[in-house]
Amino acid sequence: MSLERAAAYLRQFGRDGEILEFPVSSATVELAAQALHCEPALIAKTLSFMGPNGPQLIVLAGDKKLDNKKYKALFHQKAKMLHGDEVESLIGHAIGGVCPFGVNEGIDVYLDSTLQRFAYVYPACGSSNSAIKLTPQELLELSKAKGFIDIAKDEAPASNAPAA
Repeated sequence: MSLERAAAYLRQFGRDGEILEFPVSSATVELAAQALHCEPALIAKTLSFMGPNGPQLIVLAGDKKLDNKKYKALFHQKAKMLHGDEVESLIGHAIGGVCPFGVNEGIDVYLDSTLQRFAYVYPACGSSNSAIKLTPQELLELSKAKGFIDIAKDEAPASNAPAA
């Protein structure tokens, strides 16, 4: 049902016909990258949190992790991911297919700025075997996100120290 919900949402923009469905699972970054034959970084993973104004989604590149210190500085609270049983009821999509399309009312969506380094990315479309190819700007517009934010962990500097 979540796939249909995402498709109905994307239909208003004439983009529902671009949803890709796979005969295999794309529920994780690694599985989605295999299904799409692309680098994991191109997978736009959507994480669910209980934000200061209620449930929120943050979309990150597949090769990035959320930086808890940046989250706290931006939202003035500790990052609290939704539990598995909360995700579908609060967001409108089940784990493995969470996406920023066709979500429940009042969900704030944010995109991590590291997505902008790519010509296109692949967010899920409501099921554990779907995605859509979008430019970061299209993702911003179609998701009605509040904007790009800097919330991913910075790359660790390479160390020249010998291994102990």
